[in-house]
Amino acid sequence: MIELELPYPPSVNHYYRHVGRRTLISREGRRFRERVRAILAATGVHPIDGPIELRIEVHPPDRRRRDLDNAMKSLWDSLEHGGAYHDDSQVTKVTAEMFAPVAGGRVIVRIEERE
Repeated sequence: MIELELPYPPSVNHYYRHVGRRTLISREGRRFRERVRAILAATGVHPIDGPIELRIEVHPPDRRRRDLDNAMKSLWDSLEHGGAYHDDSQVTKVTAEMFAPVAGGRVIVRIEERE
């Protein structure tokens, strides 16, 4: 099992930008992806090949009302981009839970290979 403490992800509402007909990852989204990639590299994580389970604890940075699902797209994409797995289609089970806020926010992710 891989356990990671990651920064709080940008909402899907802030992860993408539309420029003309193109949809791009925003500056905030690219910064988050790079931070996740650096954490994965520093901890020596290598891509898992088979089906995986994600257990996610979300600790927002403040008490503002937030939707749990809005943080998932940028988190999953960043884990894939950073090399935790090859494609998010490998995720066959997810448990996500919102917890009390912590200063700066954070996400705890546990990745486990499934049989």
